[in-house]
Amino acid sequence: GFHLSGTVTEPATATEPEMTYKVAISFDRCKITSVTCGCGNKDIFYCAHVVALSLYRIRKPDQVKLRLPISETLFQMNRDQLQKFVQYLITAHHTEVLPTAQKLADEILSSNSEINQVHGAPDPTAGASIDDENCWHLDEEQVREQVKLFLSQGGYYGSGKQLNSMFAKVREMLRMRDSNGARMLTLITEQFMADPRLSLWRQQGTGITEKCRQLWDELGALWVCVVLNPHCKLEEKSCWLRQLRKWGEMDICPLEDGNYGNELPNITNALTQSSGHSQDSLARPRRTVFTRAIEGCDLHWQDSHLQRIISSDFYVSPSYQREGESLLFNSQGQPLWLEHVPTACARVDALRSHGYPREALRLTVAIINTLRLQQQRQLEIYKHQKKELLQRGATTITNLEGWVGHPLNPIGCLFLTLTEACRLEEENCLEISDAGDSKPPVYQHVPVATGSQDSGESYLSLALEVALMGMGQQRVMPEGLYAQDKVCRNEEQIIARLQDLELDPVLVQTLRKQCILLLEGGPFSGLGEVIHRESVPMHTFAKYLFSALLPHDADLAYKLALRAMRLPVLETTAPSGDVTHPHHLVSVVPSRYPRWFTLGHLESQQCELASTMLTAAKGDMLRLRTVLEAIQKNIHSSSLIFKLAQDAFKIATPADSNSDTTLLNVALELGLQVMRMTLSTLNWRRREMVRWLVTCATEVGVRALVSILQSWYSLFTPTEATSIVAATVMSHNTILRLSLDYPQREELASCARTLALQCAMKDPQNCALSALTLCEKDHIAFETAYQIVIDAASTGMTYTQLFTIARYMEHRGYPLRAFKLASLAMTHLNLAYNQDTHPAINDVLWACALSHSLGKNELAAIIPLVVKSVHCATVLSDILRRCTMTAPGLAGIPGRRNSGKLMSTDKAPLRQLLDATISAYINTTHSRLTHISPRHYGEFIEFLSKARETFLLAQDGHIQFAQFIDNLKQIYKGKKKLMLLVRERFG
Repeated sequence: GFHLSGTVTEPATATEPEMTYKVAISFDRCKITSVTCGCGNKDIFYCAHVVALSLYRIRKPDQVKLRLPISETLFQMNRDQLQKFVQYLITAHHTEVLPTAQKLADEILSSNSEINQVHGAPDPTAGASIDDENCWHLDEEQVREQVKLFLSQGGYYGSGKQLNSMFAKVREMLRMRDSNGARMLTLITEQFMADPRLSLWRQQGTGITEKCRQLWDELGALWVCVVLNPHCKLEEKSCWLRQLRKWGEMDICPLEDGNYGNELPNITNALTQSSGHSQDSLARPRRTVFTRAIEGCDLHWQDSHLQRIISSDFYVSPSYQREGESLLFNSQGQPLWLEHVPTACARVDALRSHGYPREALRLTVAIINTLRLQQQRQLEIYKHQKKELLQRGATTITNLEGWVGHPLNPIGCLFLTLTEACRLEEENCLEISDAGDSKPPVYQHVPVATGSQDSGESYLSLALEVALMGMGQQRVMPEGLYAQDKVCRNEEQIIARLQDLELDPVLVQTLRKQCILLLEGGPFSGLGEVIHRESVPMHTFAKYLFSALLPHDADLAYKLALRAMRLPVLETTAPSGDVTHPHHLVSVVPSRYPRWFTLGHLESQQCELASTMLTAAKGDMLRLRTVLEAIQKNIHSSSLIFKLAQDAFKIATPADSNSDTTLLNVALELGLQVMRMTLSTLNWRRREMVRWLVTCATEVGVRALVSILQSWYSLFTPTEATSIVAATVMSHNTILRLSLDYPQREELASCARTLALQCAMKDPQNCALSALTLCEKDHIAFETAYQIVIDAASTGMTYTQLFTIARYMEHRGYPLRAFKLASLAMTHLNLAYNQDTHPAINDVLWACALSHSLGKNELAAIIPLVVKSVHCATVLSDILRRCTMTAPGLAGIPGRRNSGKLMSTDKAPLRQLLDATISAYINTTHSRLTHISPRHYGEFIEFLSKARETFLLAQDGHIQFAQFIDNLKQIYKGKKKLMLLVRERFG
């Protein structure tokens, strides 16, 4: 009958012994309706043993004995035979069967039992009745378990891939017209709706994670496919509709535009453009991921025109009707299908998915003919409005519903339908190898089957044409991060598919024709002359077009790419009466472009387009000029222009050949623009940018260097100009790199000196030292720089800067100038009694040593300044000690006599220093004693010992010190322990 049983042996392996499994399979009308196997494997797919038995039956039908259903066999037995049969059956399986056998025997012998109310008995081998439902066996529990497991892994461990392969399984089932497809999708959806993360995301108001969003999108798209099945029964459809509504009404159900809450309005219910219709976002209906499928339930396939389109390649209008307007056919008599484009494409997807590829192709061709007609009509409309629109320079005409990034992916769907018809299937080639690196598909031209005269068109050229039309559609940037992100992602997917096409002459012709239409298309094309301020930019698309067109029509390629460079949302402010976007009730972070979440990505794409053009235009001065102008006009981010400058520089200076001067000049010009843009704004890469510019100018040559030195004030800060620019230009490396002759070197040096002096005047604090260094080789310039320092010293310079320059002067052999600057520095300094680790101490010691080495007069001049500025006893005693160790004037200034005698602390100028040191010790002692703790007593006693050494340098020092100690004992007698220590040490 309809029951197949067998034993399957699994051979032994290194770790497992040989195993035998009992398998039973029921089937009905060419479908397996139930399976059982002893292996107990749980999976949504059949285990290997069930597959093995099924294949054995398919491949070796004569090896499997075909028997009648068991009821027929029993019917042929007499009373004795039946008795024997039952007893043997019970004996063979007595442990399992005996209790059941006894129970059945009791029921049969009881006259009023339920079993005796029914005629006949069941037979599992007899198959189902003709009216029974019959479908492939699907282990529903397993489907639930698997989806639950994959969702719980949150898109990690390849679970996203697993869920996608389950979706692919559903599509495969739909294509095989297996009624389990919808059932399996229902089971998957139930688990998705039960995902505990949904309520969590909703409470937190955060968006669903990116990976999860894409899975929900695919789920929504699959439901649209299911409900659009052209041959489903009405009761099936109404059952699905109930389910979809139930899910859509749950508050955790994800929304179509990827946001929870309604603060972001939606653009799918194509708003009218008149100003009276600016609905508020909250008044718009809530659209969930299932809304499109729910709307799809209202669509039917009964329209006679639609039926004729999909059922015949030769459906054309009678030739006598081809004059005048018609909604059903174009002027060539080919049928049109004027439905809302994404909806029409969803029908194509449904036909494709339910195993009707020919029908899908026919509808696709009708849609493309309709799009072509619309394109022609829009061109005509634009020609009438052109003058007025060009004067205004902007347009309010735009599509509120873009096809790229649309939830139903209309363009991707048409493109796939057409290219699948042209695919050259290689022998034994699976879609994707295990490693996941699929070979790019190979396509051939397949002529379009048509009833009118041979059009010479192929499905492949139509695929290219429709992708270009869709990508070039002018459309407003949708609301919300997710929808905007999807636009970018979808665009990249379509372009990746386009790059699989080998552009032969037929496709190049299609490409050129469509590009010209896009350029002339006015506001209906994203590459038209005027576009809406919030139009989705065309950079990514234009980059593909540019590269594809360049070998065949360079002029067109550049025209198109240059047109696409614009980014109007950054150019102007929104007009006050912009009705296409109602203001949000909840304002997101106030910024210039609150709605353009992907702006950073878009700007980098604009930069990529510019870089592609620069690379291609290398060596062509005219082209490079126009590209450069486009960059300067359209790119507003300094870091992107800097990146372009670096790109141009890299391409212009290949390691293995000569530099390209045309492109080098462009790199330099872009670099100069970056300098001007970032001069007055803070930019963390500024130093890197300045260094790079000097490198670039060096590559260009000596004239470029002279030019940046002469116009430094519009490019650099004084500090950058002296410490980075001029210093690098004057370095040994630069001179070698440029192999300059003497006059050129002199010219550069003279420019650098002029710059140095200008910078020193403008910002002496930060530039004086660099200016002096740069002017070293020129006496007049050096003197001028020194004078600038002296003039600025009294007002604008700190002691640190002055000390630094003073040391530089000494190092250069100008000790008297160094002394003068050090004296000026001292007047700015103030060291308190407790600042014995101040960073300026070394400078003070150096200044005193310098004065001492110059002679008595200089020392006499600096000591009053030291006494006034330094109040720290240990520093003063250090200076005093150093001054008494050697005789002054050892520097041997020419023309001075030097007595060679040590100086006395009793006479000026050291007497003044000694008095100041002693009084500093006395003041410091009192300050320290006001808040001293016992653990500092030892340290304090050492301090007093140091003080005594200084006191003893004075003639009556020991008397002074004794009085000082008595004084302390008197004032601080309360600190008994400390005073005891003082007595022990000092008596």
